[in-house]
Amino acid sequence: MRTLQELEAKLAEPSEQLIKDIADIDGDIMLLGVGGKMGPSLARLAMNTIKAAGVSKRVIGASRFSSGNLKQELEADGVETISVDLLNDAELQKLPDVKNIIYMAGNKFGTMGNEHFTWAMNSYLPGRVAEKYKNSRMVVFSTGNVYPLTPLAKGGSTEKDSPAPIGEYGQSCLGRERIFEHFSHKYNIPMMIYRLNYAIDLRYGVLLELAKSIKAGKPIDVTMGNVNCIWQGDANEIAIRALKTCTSPANVFNVTGPEIVSLRYAAGLLGERLGIKPEFIGQEAPTALLSNSAKAHKTFGYPSVSLLQMIDWIGGWVAEGGETWNKPTHFQEREGKY
Repeated sequence: MRTLQELEAKLAEPSEQLIKDIADIDGDIMLLGVGGKMGPSLARLAMNTIKAAGVSKRVIGASRFSSGNLKQELEADGVETISVDLLNDAELQKLPDVKNIIYMAGNKFGTMGNEHFTWAMNSYLPGRVAEKYKNSRMVVFSTGNVYPLTPLAKGGSTEKDSPAPIGEYGQSCLGRERIFEHFSHKYNIPMMIYRLNYAIDLRYGVLLELAKSIKAGKPIDVTMGNVNCIWQGDANEIAIRALKTCTSPANVFNVTGPEIVSLRYAAGLLGERLGIKPEFIGQEAPTALLSNSAKAHKTFGYPSVSLLQMIDWIGGWVAEGGETWNKPTHFQEREGKY
């Protein structure tokens, strides 16, 4: 992939299984918080899948749309848009009733010093949304940050492990899950909690951050040691197909790739593609923030894009100076301070 158009097309390319599944999902689809990193390509994927399946459904994207041309771009792709501040309850209540909700709203970066807003977004707002959409089914985006750091030999936390988030961001995300779970019990809302880490696009993500550091001659801190990642297009597909897995009590899935990815290994491969030998600092810690996604792979199949394919794409993208976003993942953070 050499252009943004090719990248956007790849991220929104439906699989045959997704085309089949979309026909089994009754009702329209609304993405709350569509303006984030994943939202636009997820909305386009839903729209492309509906067209490919020959079914009639609306895709609605709700966000502040406070800057840029995203609103117009989504509308040009057939996505209906609604400008809304979800924390404004009067505006929230005016949103249309929609059968299928993909909830992507939240706050992570800038939590330090603004903790009250993070808790409002991540733990208060979910209760208001659940009350509003108690007659819908809901896929609720969450994060692997609800888990603690674990020994590498464990193979990553599973959905059966007790959450133990480090820091207020992770704690507020666990609050989001618990509030949604409460209303799933109260109103029998079919729900799936989608614990993601980390999505990879050519413009952002763990692998891009490694490649950019290598190209700039900056050393790679390997203290975290290992991470998980998944191609954003595959993560998008799972988010839509997850509407078929919603249950009450809420179903929980870790969503990421199958590998435990060594930062040293990935950086070495990216360095080969860039023609630069990476420098490393630090020493791998015995623990890392890792998720075991075996349950998701059993349900949805393995990701279509492999780790080596992602490394090839990102190596080429960075070598040719492709556009990137200044949206770091802070995957090195071990104390939960964002």
